[in-house]
Amino acid sequence: MTISNSPFLFFGMLAWACLGSIVVSAQDDARLAKGETIYRSQCAECHGDRGQGVAGAFDDPLLGDASVGELTELISETMPEEEPEACVAEDAAAVAHYIHYSFYSPAAQLRNRPPQVQLSRLTGDQLRQSIADLYGRFQSPVWMENKRGLRGVYFDGARWKKENIKLERIDANLDFDFAHESPVEGVGNEEFYIEWTGALKVNHTGRYELVLRSTCSSMMYFGHLKRELINNHVQSAGKTEFRRTLTLTAGRAYPLRITFVQRKRKTEQPPATVSLSWVPPGGVEQIIPSRHLLAAAMPPSFSLQSKLPPDDRSYGYARGTAVDRQWDDSTTAAAIEFAQIAIDELYPEYLRRHRKDADENRGKLRAFLLEVVETAFRGPVDEATRQLYIDRQLDASPDDAEAIKRVCLLTLKSPRFLYPALDANRTPSQRTASRLALTLHDSLPVDKYLLQAVQQDRLQTDQQIADMARRMVNDYRTHAKMRAFLYAWFDLADAHDISKDSDAFPGFDAALLSDLRRSFDAMADEIVWSDSSDFRQLFQADWTFTTDRLTEFYGETWKPSEAAESAEPKDLSGPALRRTVSAPQTRMGLLTHPLVMSNLAYHDTSSPIHRGVFLIRHSLGRTLRPPNQAFTPIDADLHPDLTTRQRVALQTNEVSCQVCHQKINPLGFTLENFDAVGRFRTKEHGKIVDAEGHYTTAAGQQVRFAGPRELAEFLATSEDSQRAFVESMFEYFVKQPIAAYGVDTGDRLTKEFRDSGFHIQKLLVAIAVTAAKQPASHSQS
Repeated sequence: MTISNSPFLFFGMLAWACLGSIVVSAQDDARLAKGETIYRSQCAECHGDRGQGVAGAFDDPLLGDASVGELTELISETMPEEEPEACVAEDAAAVAHYIHYSFYSPAAQLRNRPPQVQLSRLTGDQLRQSIADLYGRFQSPVWMENKRGLRGVYFDGARWKKENIKLERIDANLDFDFAHESPVEGVGNEEFYIEWTGALKVNHTGRYELVLRSTCSSMMYFGHLKRELINNHVQSAGKTEFRRTLTLTAGRAYPLRITFVQRKRKTEQPPATVSLSWVPPGGVEQIIPSRHLLAAAMPPSFSLQSKLPPDDRSYGYARGTAVDRQWDDSTTAAAIEFAQIAIDELYPEYLRRHRKDADENRGKLRAFLLEVVETAFRGPVDEATRQLYIDRQLDASPDDAEAIKRVCLLTLKSPRFLYPALDANRTPSQRTASRLALTLHDSLPVDKYLLQAVQQDRLQTDQQIADMARRMVNDYRTHAKMRAFLYAWFDLADAHDISKDSDAFPGFDAALLSDLRRSFDAMADEIVWSDSSDFRQLFQADWTFTTDRLTEFYGETWKPSEAAESAEPKDLSGPALRRTVSAPQTRMGLLTHPLVMSNLAYHDTSSPIHRGVFLIRHSLGRTLRPPNQAFTPIDADLHPDLTTRQRVALQTNEVSCQVCHQKINPLGFTLENFDAVGRFRTKEHGKIVDAEGHYTTAAGQQVRFAGPRELAEFLATSEDSQRAFVESMFEYFVKQPIAAYGVDTGDRLTKEFRDSGFHIQKLLVAIAVTAAKQPASHSQS
């Protein structure tokens, strides 16, 4: 890796300094005045007097993060469009300096239009998590369970009878073919009863198809040990497969119970087989692996089935900004759905727990509904609010079920629930608890330890808030949100269906893609949740996790290490993920994981453009303007002798293209050693792959790379990359612009991140503390 100063480094360093200071010297004043004069006479007609753009000429505003030096070169070569030689050398530098200082640079944008914490509604994920925790408020707390699999209890006889228990064990998963034999020693083969209990742990939100196959009488309860999902108690002739599709929420553990009965028959007895499979979002059907099964009696859980509209993600993170008929209808459906589960499960269970309490004037129902309302509103309610949301609704309906529906609909449609930033009337501890829960769990403050801290007013100091955040990080919900963030940062959030030319890449199919997702998830979890939690390993790790299928497809460097421990419990459905051998020349952390590389590629070729855009926008946090027009890539068959690099260079060699592609291509080319499926290669069409490239930093230094390893080392140590990661994580978790929390917040968090040894978990705690301490800005009144 070679670092050199551009001819305009002075201007670039000055621009970078502008991020922290807006002091302008007398010399700068003269240059600014000269630049303004030239800009108004030669540029404003097309770009507007403040760079805002002019309809029909140049619509896009002049905003970006290029250095003064880069702008100077661009202006010298291309502007004005009809007569570029009219503004060169010192004149171009003066114009670049003027527009950079006045409206183009990030510092100018902050100065001209300081960002603010926006009043926004819950996003779709936040609504799902909040309603799930509103249900969970009435259950015992969830914990992080280490035992994997399902707890199986085997009975000799066709029903549950304690004295007939012959064996209790943990089964890694559910996939048994007992045929006509005894399932375990001591149990007869003609008549037996088996009950499996545990929980299904979900890592990604989406639609899941659960598949129970059983040749004998069977029942399946899901989400609650009494909530029936599949009923095959009385068998239908020839029917042995039962499918149910559910929306499940990431970071949740859903309790399940399956009963399996072989009965004595006068007719021929069928062979006893049973299995539990699933089709996860974007995946293939498979026996549910043990890593997703918890051998513990988890509390009941609820997952919203109502369909929610997608959120605006144009800023790189989900924002709750759109309020329209579709959103209104979906929140109404969600409120009605929750009301029904409250009627069917929550209130009957509440009555059983409070059966000895007095019930004068429907006191139990009022107390139940008060807990619902105060949980949804993230704190106690005053007398006027209680009368509006509870008393008037009960007065209007003598039927308890109807009253519950009225209260739930009114509560879950209220801005007090849907707009969590309406917290100015809360105490500091209440406000802090609400923000910690929203930042880390996308949810409401419902955990008993958190609510106890609120009651004792122990969320006042930075230390108290940080201690609480550290505790809340160790939670399935936080782990799921971190995984979703990494999917977004590596541009995988929408990578549901990656397909390749079956002739060019035989074996790259849905099953292989499923294994790649498993591998990526396991590697991400290992890096983030290890003791070191080292950001640099996202680019520097020379290992990953593999399966037999991945080893067969990707070759020697994907073989498991002989000394490697499994990344998950031993799995009856196939070999577990295992850590690979070290491969420093061909593997650079998650950056070059085949899931990432294959997503940033075409059906049959690699795509330096996609990869270059990804590196600039995601890995380095820089801006690119949208292309002037869409274009179709040059068909590789038209130039069979050209490498992909040569073909892309030919495609983008026009001056208008080079404005952006002089940044995109040199970065994308550094990953050309990875083909369309992410396999490492040294040759393409018999020619040596040229993976050299370069990048100009925000400070104006040009860095040259001899290949992907040097690129990865740069990304691991570059301030541009580190700051991009900090800002992206902040905005993904908080869902607000980082500068709205202070113009120096990005600098401060980046420095703390660096000082911590690039510890990702510590960064997350610092982000949560920053969000929790923001002064209240919106009142419920």
